[in-house]
Amino acid sequence: MSKQLTAVSLFTGAGGMDVGFENAGVQVLVANEIMKEASETYRENHPNTKLINADINEVIDTFSQYNGADLVFGGPPCQGFSVAGKMNPDDKRSKLIFSYLDVVEKVHPKIFVMENVKALATLEKWADVRQKYFARANEIGYECFPFVLNATEYGVSQKRERVFFIGIPKEKFIENPFFEQEMLSHILNQKVKAPTVKNLLKNLGRAGTSENPATCTAKITFATHPVMRKSPYAGMYFNGQGRPIDLDGYANTLPASMGGNKTPFIDEDYLYGNAPSDWVVAYHKGLMDGTITPTFKEAPSRLRRITIKEAARIQSFPDDYKFYGSKGMIYTQIGNAVPCKLAGAVAKAVCEYMAC
Repeated sequence: MSKQLTAVSLFTGAGGMDVGFENAGVQVLVANEIMKEASETYRENHPNTKLINADINEVIDTFSQYNGADLVFGGPPCQGFSVAGKMNPDDKRSKLIFSYLDVVEKVHPKIFVMENVKALATLEKWADVRQKYFARANEIGYECFPFVLNATEYGVSQKRERVFFIGIPKEKFIENPFFEQEMLSHILNQKVKAPTVKNLLKNLGRAGTSENPATCTAKITFATHPVMRKSPYAGMYFNGQGRPIDLDGYANTLPASMGGNKTPFIDEDYLYGNAPSDWVVAYHKGLMDGTITPTFKEAPSRLRRITIKEAARIQSFPDDYKFYGSKGMIYTQIGNAVPCKLAGAVAKAVCEYMAC
């Protein structure tokens, strides 16, 4: 029997990526997270892992004692690179991808995995940052390759596209120059179709029950000047940035800004079979064909914001995962997380490659 792989977890958050790696059989030795509430969440759910609640740049030398761990993984803050954000190249959070590599240099793992938004891998705007990242990885002895994945293809009911930068020591790449193709093959072997949001959520029960407490009370009102798109699940025809979720399909990326009117919402009557169709579909059609006039008023009560339990399930956290902090902070932890099943697919692919 091969020995259990060990890992160092960085920018750990509530631990979504760790759930995935642990499910793949990896032992996480130490984790680092700056947010107090996320650290409390992590400690409760990962009691056997040492957790360092501190700014990574203040504790980089600490990781030298984990030199020889098999893996380093983590998802540095993505807001600076995200098309949903300001895309400010001077955002301090954007420098943290290099702090991540500083730890890789200290630990010198057999493989590292860094998650971030798709834009970092694909947009011309970030070409210089990518090249600096690859150059820094090369400087510390690694060849690194980006893999852009869609969470819906790996069991997650959410259209969340992310890049995973995976690196191996240069000497290992010389031994196997086909690393990129082989790793991609292992990743693609993990594909599994995600359930629709309706199938994912319907057995949780209506919001307000003990199994599914109502956790977001932000009202849903109509926009008087709607911005329309072809899909009922796009555009901006409700006030606030929270949009309806297609229960027969997949949720859009859950944002870290959930908790108020940026929280996505669903048609609860359609979710539980008390209505034959999603209310927003007919409303959207009426706006598009001019039979409905936009007016500022509150939406029908059957439309309501997703709960913490539902958001966590959409992010593929286990149902018994415990979160700490205010409701707003919990929504933030969930939105910031790497979906557990997506991380698990990458982890399994990495473990399979290392076992070859």
